[in-house]
Amino acid sequence: MLSNESDICPCRINPNAALSSKSINSDKGAFSYSECCQPLHLGSKVADTSEALMRSRYAAFVKVLPDYILKTTLPAQQAYLDKQAIIEWAEQTHWSGLTIVYHNPKVSKRHAQVEFKAYYHDQQFGSPRLSAHHEVSTFVAVKDRKLWSTEQSSQHHWYFLDPTTALNLSQKQPCICGSGEKFKRCCGQFV
Repeated sequence: MLSNESDICPCRINPNAALSSKSINSDKGAFSYSECCQPLHLGSKVADTSEALMRSRYAAFVKVLPDYILKTTLPAQQAYLDKQAIIEWAEQTHWSGLTIVYHNPKVSKRHAQVEFKAYYHDQQFGSPRLSAHHEVSTFVAVKDRKLWSTEQSSQHHWYFLDPTTALNLSQKQPCICGSGEKFKRCCGQFV
């Protein structure tokens, strides 16, 4: 067990600690930040599943790491993100924990979805109350172009598909993820 809760990765904190006897998510055990999300944040490791990427993105919001949030959004959408708005939202939110509701690792041949609740303390009504940002996020696996011509051509990286970015695309254009398929048959159904 970890020595104190500050060593625990933010993505493993149970937001309902007051309601239960455990303060750490027990679904995959307790992990320190250095064992869980920090290697992804530092770039020494790549998320091997969409759920791992989602957890690391939540931890990046808690730790106010906007560059990681930008880097893990689909590259074609990154220029449309407002880094300062990400920083302000992350700093102003009193994060309390994360619950993975459902992980569907195979929505399509390259897409996955993670339903989650990111908990925070809402100060709006005077005394803090636990509130949740409930979302179903879609992720896309993109082949690493550097490895396409090698034996490891099946290696890919997961990216978050941001449904809030305004893309000026027709449904018949090539997909923004680089799959070679038409946008409408690939990522277009998710953004």
